[in-house]
Amino acid sequence: MTSRVIHFWRLLKWGRILARNGALLGIEHSPASPAGLRRIARLARLGAFLPKQPDYAGAFEKIGPAAIKLGQTLATRPDLVGEEAARDLLRLQDTLPALHFGKVRAAVEQSLGVPLETLFQSIDPDPVGAASVAQVHKAVTTEGRTVAVKILRPGIEEKFTSDIETYEWIAAHAAARGGELARLRPREVIATFKQWTLRELDLRREAASASELADMMRAESGYLVPAIDWTRTSRRVMTLEWIDGIKLTDRDALAAAGIDLKATARTLVRAFLTQAITHGFFHADLHQGNLFVLPDGRIAAIDFGIMGRIHRQARIWLAEILYGLITGNYRRVAEIHFDAQYVPSHHNIDEFTTALRAVGEPIRGVPVKDMSVGNMLDSLFAITREFDMQTQPHLLLLQKTMVMVEGVASTLDPDINMWDAAGPFVEDWLRNELGPEARIAETLVRGVQTLASLPDLLRRIEAQYPKPGAAPPAPPLPDISIGFSANWRFAAAALAGGAAALVGQMLINL
Repeated sequence: MTSRVIHFWRLLKWGRILARNGALLGIEHSPASPAGLRRIARLARLGAFLPKQPDYAGAFEKIGPAAIKLGQTLATRPDLVGEEAARDLLRLQDTLPALHFGKVRAAVEQSLGVPLETLFQSIDPDPVGAASVAQVHKAVTTEGRTVAVKILRPGIEEKFTSDIETYEWIAAHAAARGGELARLRPREVIATFKQWTLRELDLRREAASASELADMMRAESGYLVPAIDWTRTSRRVMTLEWIDGIKLTDRDALAAAGIDLKATARTLVRAFLTQAITHGFFHADLHQGNLFVLPDGRIAAIDFGIMGRIHRQARIWLAEILYGLITGNYRRVAEIHFDAQYVPSHHNIDEFTTALRAVGEPIRGVPVKDMSVGNMLDSLFAITREFDMQTQPHLLLLQKTMVMVEGVASTLDPDINMWDAAGPFVEDWLRNELGPEARIAETLVRGVQTLASLPDLLRRIEAQYPKPGAAPPAPPLPDISIGFSANWRFAAAALAGGAAALVGQMLINL
């Protein structure tokens, strides 16, 4: 168990790192920042030589892999953090300092249990990408296939674990303060984040996720998931099909290749909605560094360490909420929030409907570039406070990914409106899932399943309540008092003690 002194020291160190890299200047200069927070930011940089331009990526990199994950998300939202900050944070996606190839060789051979030359004809010693958790090398297998080899960074598990322990400590203190902080459920949020990262640190799980997603998306012609080479995959090494495409970070190359950016943006939105709403299993780390465009215009995704799941009822609610916001049916959106218990029942549904309208109407039909995202977020946060809406940890991955998808799509097509792009898909899905034909089919399927389960149910009931045997039922017996007098209690105690002594002597003799 890490001591509170170490936790506090880490907090001071992280604050100092942010300040020395100029990452807190925005807080210092923003009139919206609380005065106390501005004073702390100024105090943190005392005696430091600040860079001419804030080095956000450098700060997040020095803090650790968990902070890098946050930076990768922020890089997709220049509308939130500014163009300059977002451009700098792009470095966190796949351009971190690389491991020496000697360490890569040793890691692969140790994990797969054979010399490198028995697996690959060649492997490029320079990585094609180096991220917070792993780095990737291009290689050719002994069968002549070009593949990508992903290797976990040594010691990454220990670093994640120590950082998350401090996050848990911070969250516990925040929750203990009650009020607004408790409503945000910081402990549950950090617990959810911990689950994500632990899954990401086992490349066999990532390979399985990629395989599952590939099966689901096989019918989507505009989306590709690379195939896994299972014979060259282990807990710390994953080998998969090489993707020959252009990264979404390289807009100049995309333009030179004649890629239709507007169509690509809509393909990305549709692919995400297909995963999240149709299948309930989605890629949850969709920043630009994990997305490629192939020469034929298809989108290819990589890095399946963080995946999200949502059950069918949550998917129906999500689709109805999206469609309600698209069509302006705020009453239905409000009803879903009450049905799902996102809003406590003691609040007035009509008031909540009006509050949603105040947020939704200003952004309907408006391109992302013309939206005031800051104002929208302020309105949303105000609603959550006013109506006592608690953070829903099981939806955090979905919310995070929706923010990332919107950010990436808007970099491809600044004129895109997410509601308009999502509308046709959501409408078709709801019609297929909730229409009369779908309801009849679902009723029939459930009826058949119930009938099929009846024999097994009867057998289990019979096992629990067997038939009576040949002997007649026992007659009712009278109630008889079995209380003992004091003398009888002493006698019983003596007998019990004598029996214990006898057993003990027998054990000694053995």
